[in-house]
Amino acid sequence: MPFSVKEIADRTGGEVRGDGRVLLTGIASLSEAGPGQISFFADPRFKGLLKTTQASAILIAEPSAEFEGSQILVRHPALAYARVAALFAPPPREVGVSGRAFISESAVLGDKASIYPLAYIGEQAVLGDGVIVFPGVFIGDRVRIGNNTVLYPNVTVMNDCVIGAEVIIHAGTVIGSDGFGFVRDGSVNVKIPQLGTVQIDDQVEIGANNCIDRAALGKTWIKRGVKTDNLVQIAHNVVIGEDTLLVAQAALGGSVSVGNQVVIGGQAAIRDHLRVEDLAMIGSQSGVAKSLGKGEIVSGSPAIPHRLWLKTSALIPQLPNLLARIRRLEKRLDELEP
Repeated sequence: MPFSVKEIADRTGGEVRGDGRVLLTGIASLSEAGPGQISFFADPRFKGLLKTTQASAILIAEPSAEFEGSQILVRHPALAYARVAALFAPPPREVGVSGRAFISESAVLGDKASIYPLAYIGEQAVLGDGVIVFPGVFIGDRVRIGNNTVLYPNVTVMNDCVIGAEVIIHAGTVIGSDGFGFVRDGSVNVKIPQLGTVQIDDQVEIGANNCIDRAALGKTWIKRGVKTDNLVQIAHNVVIGEDTLLVAQAALGGSVSVGNQVVIGGQAAIRDHLRVEDLAMIGSQSGVAKSLGKGEIVSGSPAIPHRLWLKTSALIPQLPNLLARIRRLEKRLDELEP
């Protein structure tokens, strides 16, 4: 569906400079955009592309004489880009309910639910309006899924888990697998039955191949607006606060509690039973071994304050020279001693 420059400006709270009637049918980068497409400019490194881009319009913070097409002035071009891209993104295809899916007689499907072939929906599962379930998805007994949630191929949702509305779960993710709970009896590991569940609130997006373990008792809880990258591990009884971000290969130990708007970098690991307060930031490959306060920023393994880690890491390449200097000084001191 095409949109005029004026329509896009209205949707992004922008101001039009140039012809607002130009119709746009897609969005692309400055280097790849062609006529009929819109692009955005947010990084001064790409200023030279404003002269050469074939885009018909751009999203930009300040007017530019370098670009001859229509300009939409917005406060935050990257954010405006995200909203405009959503207008042109094709929605998942609705297919109705396939006769080649297995749907238990006691399951309840909402209006306009789309169930692709080879999906499985268990006993007493309840799916809301507009839910889309792709091929190979397993939905266990008594699972509840809110309106307009999308489960991409080969997602597994084990028994009794609860998923909210407008959730996106990417391919291969497993929700509600057993938490890693064992007790030693001499040399034998005795399994602790995992009797809890998983609750995922509204507007969460879970990346591909995540593992979100069910609680030993109670629930593992992913709150509203959380976004996870691919290959994230969330252990049993973890609670993750609203609008938190977890980057690829992050791992959270059992019973970790994470506040709101926390950012956890790629390959970071948090030890079990710790608390990470609101607005904290954890750098990539950090090993967090103690709880973090509100707004605290850490890096390294074991994790230390981020600025200290930057200073420390900068010293590492200098260590051989520093060691050589110390040895020379020690030798001179030895020579000076009577």
